[in-house]
Amino acid sequence: MTERKEFRDLAEPEAAREAIASLDLSPEPESVPLTDARGRVLAERVDAGIDVPGFDRASMDGYAVRARDTFGADEADPVELELAGAVHAGEAPEVTVDPGTCAEVSTGAVMPDGADAVVMVERTDERPAEGSEPGGNAGGDGTGDRPDRIAFRTSVAPGDHVMAAGADIAAGARALGPGTRLTPREIGLLSALGVEEVPVRGRPTVGIVSTGDELVRPGDDLDPSRGEIYDVNSTTIAAGVTEAGGEPVLYPHAGDDYAEMERLLREAADECDLVLSSGSTSASAVDVIYRVIEERGDLLLHGVAVKPGKPMLIGRLDRADGGESAYVGLPGYPVSALTIFRTFVAPAIREAAGLPEPRTATVEGRMAVRERYAEGRLRLMPVGLLDLGDGGAADGRNADEAAADGPAADGPADDPDRPLVYPVDKGSGATTSLVEADGVVAVDPDTEYLEAGEPVTVRLFSPDVRPPTLLGVGEDDPAVNRLLDRLANPRYLPVGSREGYRRLRDGVPDVAVVAGPTDRDVDDAVLGEWDREWGLVVPAGNPEGVEGLADLVDRDLRFVNRPTGTGLRRSLDDAVADLADERSAARADLIERIDGYGLTLRAFESPVRRVLAGDADAGVGLRETAERLGCAFVPLGDQRVAVRAAADRVDREAVASLAAELDDGIADLVRGLAGYSA
Repeated sequence: MTERKEFRDLAEPEAAREAIASLDLSPEPESVPLTDARGRVLAERVDAGIDVPGFDRASMDGYAVRARDTFGADEADPVELELAGAVHAGEAPEVTVDPGTCAEVSTGAVMPDGADAVVMVERTDERPAEGSEPGGNAGGDGTGDRPDRIAFRTSVAPGDHVMAAGADIAAGARALGPGTRLTPREIGLLSALGVEEVPVRGRPTVGIVSTGDELVRPGDDLDPSRGEIYDVNSTTIAAGVTEAGGEPVLYPHAGDDYAEMERLLREAADECDLVLSSGSTSASAVDVIYRVIEERGDLLLHGVAVKPGKPMLIGRLDRADGGESAYVGLPGYPVSALTIFRTFVAPAIREAAGLPEPRTATVEGRMAVRERYAEGRLRLMPVGLLDLGDGGAADGRNADEAAADGPAADGPADDPDRPLVYPVDKGSGATTSLVEADGVVAVDPDTEYLEAGEPVTVRLFSPDVRPPTLLGVGEDDPAVNRLLDRLANPRYLPVGSREGYRRLRDGVPDVAVVAGPTDRDVDDAVLGEWDREWGLVVPAGNPEGVEGLADLVDRDLRFVNRPTGTGLRRSLDDAVADLADERSAARADLIERIDGYGLTLRAFESPVRRVLAGDADAGVGLRETAERLGCAFVPLGDQRVAVRAAADRVDREAVASLAAELDDGIADLVRGLAGYSA
């Protein structure tokens, strides 16, 4: 029997942070071309090797003068000076400004010898050359049409409108210090100094190894019948490594074979500063990666008192050169893996790269619903936000500052200026939780529940997170997908008609989309409605000759259904009840005779795809889906689909925009959808 590793004494989160802090993942400094330096961190001080500017420079178009020659000049009594020549940017002066003379200069031009100030051209007048007509061509090609005198209607002091050599930065001065993050501003300064390459902190290389026999890389063929799934963690964690300032290196995914796992981890350790694996860290008999670390390195920690992410490993891996590489084992489920990475690993990568901890924005909100929790470990609960007013926007405070300050408001917990906070937790294996949530709420291990209306602090996934303008829930529907495409930043959760109604009643979403017969008990407003045809989806050509529900009851046909909370299922249940009444039979008896009636699939296209794959003879679905995917269709009826808004939300700008889209024409919305009508 395979020995099973047990979680006994889970480490506290602070112990996990200390264990990671003890790892060395700092790379050696390197030099990079200035063109590749944006976002990098200087490894050492850079001093100016030249004066900037390297010459006395005119800072505007006008005339270079000896300042003393303009003393006393004003609008009523201008001073006239002889024009000795001109100097343009990028050329060496060939003129000298002697007493009583001036020279035309352009912005950026080298100041000619003898001049110590510039008078802007707007405060001067040209005096035509002797014998020329007033208003004639002046200051032209230097062949006699340039004026020979300039009248100055203002006086200047020495240095006016002149940038002296080294005034920007002088040779030998400290330009930038170590630890400076190079943005376009700093790169501009280095360019002015003529710097071609800069010494920067190295980026830690992070090897990423996903484990599990079930994993397939995106782009490769997937066989769901073998339980295969696409490898989410490799690309997700690689993006997180890049965001934190590291250089991700993706390795082939390892199965659950010890020898292959050991080979890949040792290869990654030889080539990288830090090795991250995902999966094979739990207490399962096949999760053996901790054995590799124990035998080929040093296992510092196995298991952390945090949810999600309990099966976390921290240690070191031996390298072929006798050294060690840092190692962290992440859980296999994507939500758990990314949560643990952001909380524990990303800060260590940033520190190794010399990058500061970002100012993570926080939001003070209020729980939309009551949430129970009593597992005795820190819970990092994914949540979504819905801002119903002008308040509640991210305040940009550092999360530590927010925690120290406590809740931002002293008002009642149901303060409408606080955004609603609702859990988005489909389980650690649900990748859609990564995009349906806006941040996390840290729930203390001793907390048994969070009450509806209770103030909570949400740590956003990044300062760039913007909560949705509108939150909708309810039925899967192709027309709804089209409608959402016309709105700005909506969020829609396809939870089914029954659950959509329940959430609308609880006051969380703005709108709910419901289909088929429903039991209305919500104070709501109908924003728009349309009809869709539903029935049985069968293979192309209807090889079994299915004509209706009776065939499912009376014949040996494989059927696939939708969940009980969906509109399609409710209409199907009612149709079976009608058939039972016609036969004077019990509804339960008819359902018992339908092979697969209890086999339910969450998405509205899923039954159709089972039929296409040959795994079912019939499934419940829409005409639109059947025709689009190339199946035959047996109609059973029409369903009314309604977009309903909470009565107290109809005046919200986002809800009004949705209503306006529906008012503009539902016929246009459903045009081209088979079986749909306005």
